[in-house]
Amino acid sequence: MKPRALLSVYDKTGITDFASALAALGWELVSTGGTARALRSAGLDVLDVSEVTGHPEMMDGRVKTLHPAVHAGLLARRDRPDDLEALEGQGYRTIDLVAVNLYPFRETVARPGVTPAEAVEQIDIGGPTMIRSAAKNHADVWVVVDPADYGAVLEALRGGEAATAAALRRRLAAKVFEHVSAYDAAIADYLGGLEDGRGAGPEALGGELDREEGDAAGEGEAIPERLTLSLVRRQALRYGENPGQAAGFYAPEGSSEGLAGLEQKHGKELSYNNLLDVDGALLSLAPFAFSPRAAVCIVKHTTPCGLAVGDTLLEAYRRALATDPTSAFGSVIAVNRTLDGATAEAMSSLFIECIVAPGFEPGALEVLTRKKNLRLLVTPGVDEPVPGEPSADDAWWAAAEADTRAAARFLAAHNRRPHARVARGVYGGVLVQTPPAPPFYGSGRADWRVATAREPDAREWDDLRFAWAAVFGIKSNAILLARDGATVGIGAGQMSRVDASRIAVMKAADAGLSVEGAVLASDAFFPFRDGVDAAAEAGVRAIVQPGGSIRDEEVIAAADEHGIAMVFTRQRLFRH
Repeated sequence: MKPRALLSVYDKTGITDFASALAALGWELVSTGGTARALRSAGLDVLDVSEVTGHPEMMDGRVKTLHPAVHAGLLARRDRPDDLEALEGQGYRTIDLVAVNLYPFRETVARPGVTPAEAVEQIDIGGPTMIRSAAKNHADVWVVVDPADYGAVLEALRGGEAATAAALRRRLAAKVFEHVSAYDAAIADYLGGLEDGRGAGPEALGGELDREEGDAAGEGEAIPERLTLSLVRRQALRYGENPGQAAGFYAPEGSSEGLAGLEQKHGKELSYNNLLDVDGALLSLAPFAFSPRAAVCIVKHTTPCGLAVGDTLLEAYRRALATDPTSAFGSVIAVNRTLDGATAEAMSSLFIECIVAPGFEPGALEVLTRKKNLRLLVTPGVDEPVPGEPSADDAWWAAAEADTRAAARFLAAHNRRPHARVARGVYGGVLVQTPPAPPFYGSGRADWRVATAREPDAREWDDLRFAWAAVFGIKSNAILLARDGATVGIGAGQMSRVDASRIAVMKAADAGLSVEGAVLASDAFFPFRDGVDAAAEAGVRAIVQPGGSIRDEEVIAAADEHGIAMVFTRQRLFRH
């Protein structure tokens, strides 16, 4: 009696060649619906599954393989006479190979405008049930869910060693349970999101600082009771943060969001530290995604050491580099425009690990590819709108080319899709939160409140908007000094805010930049007036901060004493 193979695949890549090879080896082919039609079109003899079950397909194909003839054929243990007698007593036969891949649920719900009813129809029932049955009985049954494995299976069937074949069946069975687990997790995440409001809009991502700091914010929103992560290794890395630490880059299967969507054009493979810095660069540049001006962010150890806007990328690069040229050695640089030849020429004199851009002009590639180790990364486009993007009547946005819009949307979306979560490993578990909402540069200031007697003048308002967008990517405690659309000094990752202020002033002095007339952005409130006093002593004329301290009045009084304008945003920007 011929061995029997049941083939029912949504992804038909390679299925006719696989089936033809099975037929040539003497296998009988059983199939369903579209797969059966594809195989018959290739000239193959195919038995409909309804002929095996003795029952027609029902309910538009919802019920076709859920039958004892299928599952008894898969689950019968070949070394158990009683199993085989029970099978024969019902007139059933063994099924010795299953090739199944599932309805594209994840791809369906990722499309804009998909309704719950449409999503539910892409929940596969028969497929997961069949491959679970086959995987349970992998000692006797071949089960294939990935077209990439067809070749290995055929090689084993053509006469490979028994031990090798058994090991391959175990590996394929493990792949089944990984596949089904990821599939079920995607469904659970989607259905749970319908209940808890995930993806409802940008209002779920930000939020004003209008409650006491100790209060719970949005408990349960977007944070499910049970979180299942299913990730596929995209890249094995040479080592982790230090030699001796194993490392890899993992992402959801099929995902092209964030770092998973980057395309490397040139250079060495990315390292663990490179990927961390690239993530920090994209996050820091996100507030400048929709800027009508060119923006450049220079990142070292995941936090910016220089950030500026300009009428050209070259101008923005030179101004960003001037903030801290020493720290820029061995940095990662991200830009919000296609990189041109003149800017590439200027960059070529600096040792840079990676450059991330929406694209590279031919002249830029000619210059930068002379450095064989320099990694050049292209950000992919995103066509769907992103919360917070400019309206269609914005002059710059309306005039932007389609690829410019797509690149801007990718930058804006980095780490902040409405349905996304940010997970971070800690010893003994994982911390999970919704992504931060970038304070987009150039947006209005309707929610900001002038807290001091003096209001900022027009130039100070421009610099305050820039500084608030720029401090978003700085590690906490963060103090950023800015003037004329460029950073002047940055104090990052300090234990006290006043120390961060002193470091920002010191860095400005080291770079030969004056703080006189600059503005200051603080990612969280000033708990005491000493930070304001230090800023005033350095020459700062305006401050932007969240507010919300129990000593706000004391801090405001200090600003008034020094004639400093102070604005409260009511949004904290911690980045730990």
